[in-house]
Amino acid sequence: MMALGWSASWKIARRDLQARLKGLRLLFICLFLGVATLAAIGSLTTAITSEINAQGQDILGGDVEITVSQREASAEEKAAFTREGTLSETIRTRAMVSAEGAGNGPAAILTELKGVDAPYPLYGSLTLAGGSYAPLPPTDILIDRALADRLSVAPGATLRYGEASFRVRDIIAKEPDRVGEGFTLGPVAIVSLDGLRRTGLLQPGALYESKYRLKLAPGADVKAASERIEKQFATAGLEIRDRDRAAPGASRFIGRMGQFLSLIGLTALIIAGIGVSNGVASYLALKRGGIATLKVLGATSGDISRIYMMQIGAAAVLAIICGLIVGSIIPIALIALFGDALPVQPGASVYPLPLATSAAYGLLIAFIFTLPPLARARTLPATALFRAVVDRRGRFDTRTWLLVSGATLAIIALALLTAREPIFSASVLGATAATLLLLMGIGWAVRRIAARLPRARRPLIRLAITGLYRPGAQTVALVIALGLGLTLFVTLAAIQTSITSEITRTVPKQAPDQFVLDIPGTEGARFTSTVKAAAPDADVNLVPNLRGTITAYGNTRVADLQELPEGAWFLRGERGITYSDTIPEDSDLTAGTWWARDYAGPPLVSLDEYAAGVLGIGVGDTLTVSVLGREIPARVASLRKVNWDSMGLNYVLVLSPSALQGAPHTFAATISMESAAQGAVTRALLAAFPSISVIDVGEVIGQVSAILDQMSVAIALAGSITILAGIAVLIGAIAASRQARSYDSVILKTLGATRGQILAAQLIEYALLAALLAVVALGLGLAAAYVVVVQIFEFGWAPDWGVVASTLGVGGALTLAIGLAGSIPIMSIRPAAALRQLQAA
Repeated sequence: MMALGWSASWKIARRDLQARLKGLRLLFICLFLGVATLAAIGSLTTAITSEINAQGQDILGGDVEITVSQREASAEEKAAFTREGTLSETIRTRAMVSAEGAGNGPAAILTELKGVDAPYPLYGSLTLAGGSYAPLPPTDILIDRALADRLSVAPGATLRYGEASFRVRDIIAKEPDRVGEGFTLGPVAIVSLDGLRRTGLLQPGALYESKYRLKLAPGADVKAASERIEKQFATAGLEIRDRDRAAPGASRFIGRMGQFLSLIGLTALIIAGIGVSNGVASYLALKRGGIATLKVLGATSGDISRIYMMQIGAAAVLAIICGLIVGSIIPIALIALFGDALPVQPGASVYPLPLATSAAYGLLIAFIFTLPPLARARTLPATALFRAVVDRRGRFDTRTWLLVSGATLAIIALALLTAREPIFSASVLGATAATLLLLMGIGWAVRRIAARLPRARRPLIRLAITGLYRPGAQTVALVIALGLGLTLFVTLAAIQTSITSEITRTVPKQAPDQFVLDIPGTEGARFTSTVKAAAPDADVNLVPNLRGTITAYGNTRVADLQELPEGAWFLRGERGITYSDTIPEDSDLTAGTWWARDYAGPPLVSLDEYAAGVLGIGVGDTLTVSVLGREIPARVASLRKVNWDSMGLNYVLVLSPSALQGAPHTFAATISMESAAQGAVTRALLAAFPSISVIDVGEVIGQVSAILDQMSVAIALAGSITILAGIAVLIGAIAASRQARSYDSVILKTLGATRGQILAAQLIEYALLAALLAVVALGLGLAAAYVVVVQIFEFGWAPDWGVVASTLGVGGALTLAIGLAGSIPIMSIRPAAALRQLQAA
């Protein structure tokens, strides 16, 4: 018989599909879940990052932004800025506000107060609820809706900041550079620069930021302008950004989160691929008689491949198309429902690149996991196909192995080429592959060991153990399915409890009740006495507070680095620094010695030991810090282990007093007290020190908790898809072994076994596997969660072991229930009908 060719093969494939599509449902579900997840995550991440990049000028407020802390730019610096383009100046600080005549309202609220000049904003528009924006007189103020609601005020009300009062002109509807300003501890208010100076808040040493935005001429080179400014004022402690890095923190977080979720989606798709393989094997088992008949009639192996590849390909393409449609709709729906919670609100749009990437993944996964079972059916002779119910021997030809290997390499290449961090992506893919290989090895070992165990005396136990290695047993597939499902349960439980545990348990036990900033540098003693007068039992920790930038370490200039060392977050911009003649609270000396109380020699510095390890420096090396535009080279005298979990006044850098005492600075303080005394302390402090800022730690914890909750929800949703894929694998393994189990069930029923006894034997079989895999899943799940929590998101490792254990137990019970539920239909098969079907086959 000649080969059928593509046209004739398609006719047979189409008619067969029209007759029965049931066997391909599992393949459809697995591919649909994986592709829809990847497409949704990729589209949403692309939508947010594309919008941030598109609005770079508006978000930044200019083409170039120069930031300095605790001072305004000098006349020379401003002249250099102006030579590059149109200049706009803003000053931003934290400050307490109260409503005059507020009645029963709050005494004062911490806000972000921003002073702007007449050219502001250079790009975008400041939108108001009640009218258009115009430059403000020194007596007017704009406030956002959150501040208006908290103070219960409306336009026309009077607010007080420090030594000045302001009339509320309007409510801010949209601040164009809001995302570029970064994280805030309170609602925003905007005044003119002259109005800000009226408040008396800009004292020497006060913590405020001056930002200078530049609007360059059309076609001007943004990079070149930034480099000229940086080169001219290399030692001035300037932090420079351009419109291509308008919101680096938001972009970095969204990108890393999107990459992590995308890799979860890819992992789900790979796991679903095993379900695809099981689904295809189950489908081809249903078609075994037809395949054997075609071969008997003269069909070639190529004909068999074409017919069933067309059928499977049609179902796979349909599943991928449906997954792409759903994956493109989900981001649009999420943006419409939760757009206000995103850093920017993208428009409703379809993004071809993530959809094309998801489709490519889906096609490659379908190809990889379809070829092996199809090759088995294609290469076996007809007589072997008829015996396949009880004899599942098969082989894969060289061509199949080459094609599968090529498609696997294509997936790896696609994942690495589309990743922001290829090494990170490669490690995730490698870990996923290693996990699958480990589970496959365990499954193979279980079959071998079960076959060599002595015969159990109890019939049900003997049947259960025999079921692990009998002809047609899907032990390897079941081990993979159960192992993946239990591992994912443990991973999600450990991630979520670790992310929330420090906020819900550690922080409330150790954190102070209030932070106080901008305490005048000469008023430390009066500040402490004011607190003690309002709350005698309060614990006050008062420390000098400045801002500085690490400009060099050892022989390395930070400005010369092409890329910061991994984990060197403290090199990004300015950080808080202090000086002390004693070891600070919540720090332990780990190397070197502390300077004497009366030390007056060259500058010394004590460095956090983690930072020292990242920079590769130690005791005796040199570290250069820029403070208020002056570079201070200091010798590392000691290393400290800092207890960051205490939420106290912790610093990466602590300098010797003689190095900084001459610099203008303020004090910062933490106050621990009874909750009933907080209101009295706040009122007393604001009356005595109008320029200070009081931060309620409870509010900060609430904001951080909200962010972490959003992260946990996103991880849980993406992980749930992976769990669904794992469940699909389990269902596929059960479906693939259904014919063999049907044969066993029929024989056992013929010999007098009851349904309960058959189900009990299967329950013991699954329970043995689940008990073994619980230990494996616990180790694998905790290892995966540790990498996510500690290495990716850089949180503390603190899982709730009770929740992890209970989740593992619930997951084990769920997988057992699914396994038994898939076996129940087998119990309804009547022996006579089944034996007649086998005889007909």
